[in-house]
Amino acid sequence: MTSSFKWTLTRIVLTSLYLFAGWMLFTGSTNLQTMATGAAFSLLIALTTFKLFIDDDEAARRTLIPRLHWLVVYLFLLVYKVYLSSFQTALAVLRNDYNPRVVHFRTRLNSDIARSVVAGSITLTPGTITLELTDDHLVVHWLQSTTTHSRFAGNIIKGSMEAILKKVWI
Repeated sequence: MTSSFKWTLTRIVLTSLYLFAGWMLFTGSTNLQTMATGAAFSLLIALTTFKLFIDDDEAARRTLIPRLHWLVVYLFLLVYKVYLSSFQTALAVLRNDYNPRVVHFRTRLNSDIARSVVAGSITLTPGTITLELTDDHLVVHWLQSTTTHSRFAGNIIKGSMEAILKKVWI
C-alpha cells in the first residue's frame, strides 16, 4: 500500500467522521435507521468530495484531529469570554461609551481549521465581528476600540484564545 493511497483513505475516513458528526448533531436521533442513513450518506459524500475538505498538503501537519482536552478548555474559555463581553458591551452601550473601529491584525495559527475557529469565536463574542479572514490576516470590527495599533488590537481581541487554539490544533 503506497503512502498516497493511505493518505487518500485517511482523508476519506476523516471526512466521513466529520460529516457523520454533523449529521448526528443536526438530527439528534440515535435511531438505528437514522444513524445508518447518516453513515451511508456521509461515506458517499466523503468519497466524492474529500479533496475539497482536506488538502493534499495537510498530510505533513497534524491539524485535522483536535486534542480533546485542550478543546474542552477552549470551549470553557469561549463561554466565559462571551458572558464577560456581553456585560461589558451592554454597559458600554447603556453609558454611550464606545469607540467603533475596524482593526487589522495577524494570527500566528498555522492550521486553516484553527484560523476559522478563532475568526468564528471573535464573531461570537459580543462587540466584535470578523469581517474578513485571509490566510493569516484578520479584519475585525471592534465596538470598544482602545487602540489602533494592529498588534495591540490583535492581542486584546484574541486574548488567550489563540494560545489555546495552538494547543488544540498543532
